[in-house]
Order: sequence, then structure tokens, then C-alpha cells
Amino acid sequence: MFKTIKNAFKSPDVRKRLLYTLLLIVIFRFGCYVTVPGVDSLALDNLTSNSGTSISKLIDIISGGAFSKLSIFAMTITPYITASIVIQLLGMVIPSLERAIKEGGEEGKAKVNRYTKLLTVFLALIEATGLYLTYSNAYKGLGVFINPGFGTACLFVISLMAGTALLMWLGDQITNKGIGNGISMIIFVGIISSLPGAAIGLYNNIMVNGVFNTTGLIITLAIIAGALLLVSGVVFVQQAERRVPVQYAKKVVGRKMYGGQNTHIPLKLAMAGVMPVIFASSFLTFPAMIIPMFNSNIAEATGFWATIYKFSVSTQTSQFGVGYTIANAIVYLLLIVGFTYFYTYATFNPAEVSNNIKKNGGFIPGIRAGKPTADYLSAIMKKLTLFGGIFLSIIAILPMLLSFTGLNISFGGTSILIVVGVALEMVEQLESRLVMRHYKGFLE
Repeated sequence: MFKTIKNAFKSPDVRKRLLYTLLLIVIFRFGCYVTVPGVDSLALDNLTSNSGTSISKLIDIISGGAFSKLSIFAMTITPYITASIVIQLLGMVIPSLERAIKEGGEEGKAKVNRYTKLLTVFLALIEATGLYLTYSNAYKGLGVFINPGFGTACLFVISLMAGTALLMWLGDQITNKGIGNGISMIIFVGIISSLPGAAIGLYNNIMVNGVFNTTGLIITLAIIAGALLLVSGVVFVQQAERRVPVQYAKKVVGRKMYGGQNTHIPLKLAMAGVMPVIFASSFLTFPAMIIPMFNSNIAEATGFWATIYKFSVSTQTSQFGVGYTIANAIVYLLLIVGFTYFYTYATFNPAEVSNNIKKNGGFIPGIRAGKPTADYLSAIMKKLTLFGGIFLSIIAILPMLLSFTGLNISFGGTSILIVVGVALEMVEQLESRLVMRHYKGFLE
């Protein structure tokens, strides 16, 4: 990986893309410390240090700490992710949208992207309004807002919506002119920005008030060993693939013979990557951000909506009891598996691959061309997707299970999945661009 990065800086085009990506990352990190106008930073710091239950830890990690600071990037890119899920689901029931998604091409992608961004702005409006009402009602009298009122509310909501729109633009620029997927890169940077704080926390476990703690050292070494084991497992699963052999028949065109070669179709074990985890976590944490806008004392309330809120908050904490956490873990697992199937079959169509093989005179040894090939590929994909979905689910719910042991590990399985997945994707893209550059130099 380091050799790839070193070679990338030797290439003018790739180096330009890397530096451009770094520049946009710096802009993102700078925005994480720009507090929304009208918010008292000192009162907010005092609030978040004394009350950790109301702040969504996962969203705060993804946003690079912007959520707890109520910066302009507090909502991070979650409205865009939620909008993407909704658009994909609507594509199953709206024929025109389904055609735009399936046909692809520049026009189809532009249409889907436009719909997604419009829905993102609408969801950002709802979430920003919910955040303002939550803070103004739940923490009334604590001075979070300097001059509470309609003007401050409008300024707060517009600032958060503008921050989300700016993040969308930064993501598009990274995707088009930088390295990697822009949205994934923003989440990646937000997560790794918490690494220094995590390292300080581990050190504090070893040295308690300046005194060496043997128990803390053992726990710290166990956490590091577990993290390394998790990273190794994630890398193995992300890189693993099932190679389906394909043979192409020979054919003579004029005086030349074409075909006759043997190749394979690489089917990734985790073809969906980390997107199912991001989708599932966004889906589960959404109620925890919206419901408090209607009831400031929802945590102490009873009833249907109070149950939904406590269930949603249990994604990050077990403060409402073992029952909520176990139920949340089960639903979280099922959502990840479901989104894994959904995202995999949205990007890989066995029937389309089968038709392409047949048109080019190819076949899978022992399998007839056409529908039998599509059924064979579909059967393989079902097994691979099930294993990949279960693996992602187990890694994602590990922090929730560890919460019963008394360990408070915010940088858990979900964070590791996202970081490793995005890092591997970035390295693969760097390698492909370097190979492309070498081919260009050879042809020229």
C-alpha cells in the first residue's frame, strides 16, 4: 500500500488528484470546528461533557466530532445516504425512476443524482428542525442558544442545510477530480479523526492519575489485539472472491481467429462493501434524531413513540436496558443482511451478465448458456451475499455486545469496516490509475 502511494506521488496526474483530495479534506475538517451561528460554544461544551446520553455517538464519530460541537457539518452526510436509500426503494415502484436507474448513462445518472440531492435538502430541513427543537426544548434554560427565537431557529436550520449541501459538493468534487468515492471519503476522514482521542483514552487506561495500572494495560492490549484481528478479518473478506471460469469459443473472421481464451468472473465475497452498514446505521438512528422534536422528555416517557426512540438510541448505548439492546442488535443484523442483498443485486445482475457471456460466444464449463447460466450465477451470489451480510452484521454489532462487559468502545466494528473498506477502495483506484498511466506511456 505504501509503495502504491509512493508511486502515485511520482505521477503528475495522480499527484494532482491526491493533493486536490487533501485540500478538500482540510476544508471539511475546518468546517467541523465552525459552530453554527447563534450557538453558545461554552454552554454546549459543558452540556455535552455532562450528558452523553442524548448525543448519538455513531453520528458524532462519522462527522468527526462535528455533531457534538453543533458545527455547520453537524448532520454530516447522513441525509444524503438516507435519500439514496429512499430513491433506490422508490425505483422499485416508480417505472420512470426504475428506467433511469437501470438504463444508467450520463442522462440517467444525472436524473437520479438530481432527485437524490433534492430529497437530501428536504431531509436536511427536517433533521435540522428536529435538532433545533431538541436542543431548545430538552435543554431550555441552559443557554445553548444565545438568543432563542424564530430568527435564531431559521439561522440554525439554514446553516445546517448549507453545511450538508457543501458536503455533497465536496463529495462530488472528490469523486470527479480526486481519488476514491467522495461520500465514503468524507465518512472515512471523520472516523479516523477520532483516532488520537482513542489513543489518549487507551493511555489513560494504563496510567490512572499518573499511576501505572496493570489491569488497564491488559485491557488495552486485549483491545489492540482485537482491533488488529478485526482489521485482518475485514481485509480478508473484502479481498476474497469466487472466480467463476468462462470459456469463449473460437471463431474465424477473415484470415484471423478470435476467441478461444479462458477467463473468469470475479465475484466478491462482500460485493456491497460497507454500504449496507452505513445504510442500516442511518436507518436506525434517524428516529432518534426526529422523535425528540415532538417530545422533549421522550426518554422518560412511555408509549409507542417512546419505545421507538429508546430502541433507536440503543444502537449506541445500553442505557435503557438489555431488552432494547438485544432487540436493536437483532434488527440491526437483519437490516444489514437485507441491505447487503439489496445493494448487491442493484449493482450485479446475473441475467445481464449471462446475456453478455452468450452474446460474446462464451459459456461456463458444464452450464448451458442463457437462463441456466443466470440461475447458476444467482445461486452463487445468494451464498456469497448471505455469508458477507452475516459477517458485516457480526462485526457491526460487536460494540453493542461489548457494552454489557462495561467496556465503552466507541471506535468499534462499524468504524473499522468503513475505514478498512474505504482505504482498500482508495488503494485499488490508485493502482488502476497508475496502470492506466503506464499503458498510456507505452502507447505514446
